[in-house]
Amino acid sequence: MTPDQENPEARRTRIGVLYALAAFFMWGLVVPLHFKLLSSIPPLQILAHRIVWASLFALGLIFAFRQWKRLVEAFLSGRQLLLLGVSAGLVAINWLIYIWAVNSGHLVQTSLGYFINPLLNVVLGVLFLRERLRPAQVAACLLAGIGVLVLGASSGEMPWVALALACSFGFYGLVRKIVPVPPLVGFCIESLLLTPLALGNLAMTFADGSAAAFQGQIGLDLLLVLTGFSTAAPLIWFAAGAQRLKLSTIGLLQYLAPSGQLALGVFVYGEAFGWVDAIAFGLIWMALAIYTTSALRSAPGKK
Repeated sequence: MTPDQENPEARRTRIGVLYALAAFFMWGLVVPLHFKLLSSIPPLQILAHRIVWASLFALGLIFAFRQWKRLVEAFLSGRQLLLLGVSAGLVAINWLIYIWAVNSGHLVQTSLGYFINPLLNVVLGVLFLRERLRPAQVAACLLAGIGVLVLGASSGEMPWVALALACSFGFYGLVRKIVPVPPLVGFCIESLLLTPLALGNLAMTFADGSAAAFQGQIGLDLLLVLTGFSTAAPLIWFAAGAQRLKLSTIGLLQYLAPSGQLALGVFVYGEAFGWVDAIAFGLIWMALAIYTTSALRSAPGKK
């Protein structure tokens, strides 16, 4: 069958899979490698650059896709602006923890956080959206909890990096779920709300002489500018994929990103991964298998 003869629904699905794969490839491999190249810069300074350049990139897309009217409407809605301010704070916390973790040798924990995240979303749905748990979901959450406890018992402390990433992104998703704005518009407003703080931080670094950017290192400057692309692009690709695919398909593909982070941490950067870690991750992977199977059975035709 030639591309011209391809069924429209099949073509829509194929394009959706490509968008989703691009997003998860970025999150799983490109983004952590990108931030590793910036490890000589303080995390807060990287975050400030990430916010500023992501804002400019998102604004460019807003005008390219002619969504500026939706942007203005969202800004004029007090409730939407307030909720997006909350989500902006949550995503900034998530970004800062992630940047610090990647550059401090905790890629394995970042992967754990994003493996836990789908199961945490189930719990948040019960607590805040009055969703009902199916028996399989209860079993999955219990298994994941046991996995986290195993890691905590073996190391003498809980995996706080993983839990902080999962909680910040979980609550971020919860807030965004109740804000009726398109993904690009919401992301642009979040970035714009954070930009004054980011610019203030960068101004302080230039004033005290600690600024990393624009000091004659063109390669470093380019990497900092590209944080805007590596932040915004996968979010936009993910949204484009989610519009074209079944929820169950997205649910399966989302584990590619933390899998990539785990592989990078263990095989490329030599982070510790012993038998206790294997047991804990095994329990969490079992939990995800139960959760995903349950989702596939309960939503065979939902988008």
